[in-house]
Amino acid sequence: MTATEHSNGFANAAMGKAALNIGPPTFDNVVDERNYRKAKLAGALRIFGRLGFGEGVAGHITVRDPEFPDQFWVNPFGVSFRYMRVSDLLLVNHEGEILHGDAPLNRAAFNIHSAIHQARPDVVAAAHAHSVYGKAWSSLGRRLDPITQDACVFYEDHDVIGVQGGAVVFSADAGKELAANFPVGKAAIHQNHGLFTVGDTVDAAAFWFITMERSCQAQLLAEAAGTPHLISHENAVYTREQTAFPLAGWFSFQPLWQEICRTDPDLFD
Repeated sequence: MTATEHSNGFANAAMGKAALNIGPPTFDNVVDERNYRKAKLAGALRIFGRLGFGEGVAGHITVRDPEFPDQFWVNPFGVSFRYMRVSDLLLVNHEGEILHGDAPLNRAAFNIHSAIHQARPDVVAAAHAHSVYGKAWSSLGRRLDPITQDACVFYEDHDVIGVQGGAVVFSADAGKELAANFPVGKAAIHQNHGLFTVGDTVDAAAFWFITMERSCQAQLLAEAAGTPHLISHENAVYTREQTAFPLAGWFSFQPLWQEICRTDPDLFD
């Protein structure tokens, strides 16, 4: 879909001159862009905590550094999502060296995210958490069906990864094998593990995860009650094209970002 078509899609949903200026900010220096990405990362982690996606020390979100694309920022091991601050974040390179920060690094987080960032230059941010409905759905080894408008975001744009299902990703080779099975698309269901989402912004990666988790919940509920009727291929594709492009993911995250900035200003510390 072209940028013009994306703008037209927004025009269908939004009215007024301000609708033409929807989008993430641009920067004329890497320092400001780095600070922006780090703030979004800390905020997204807090939102994940608020939504109940934290489970012990499991889960991680990363964002590529704007100046050094072979380095990424990540949440430290053993720090609550709910209390994450910009100053807590670690900067890591693809060799596993911690370049900024003095907290421990989650080995599984490094192996997975390093492999994905290396294999996919289109990915700026990636998200994974041990969320309840994502875990439950992953045990079925199935893609999500187009049973709701929201689920159409992932129609023909996600897959199931069967390799190493349920095993902790404690080796670099395991991370590379997982990444090799996620060469395209905004999301993957790792069998017996959970959900992974990626985006060209933290906002998009985080929102795709949130709405995918809820789509898993919706399908589990629907199938517990009966047999859901599927949205037609034509309508599912149309809805995906109108709601699932990167800018739409970024924009859909903004209400959550506004809330966390208002209630948790210490995330910027």
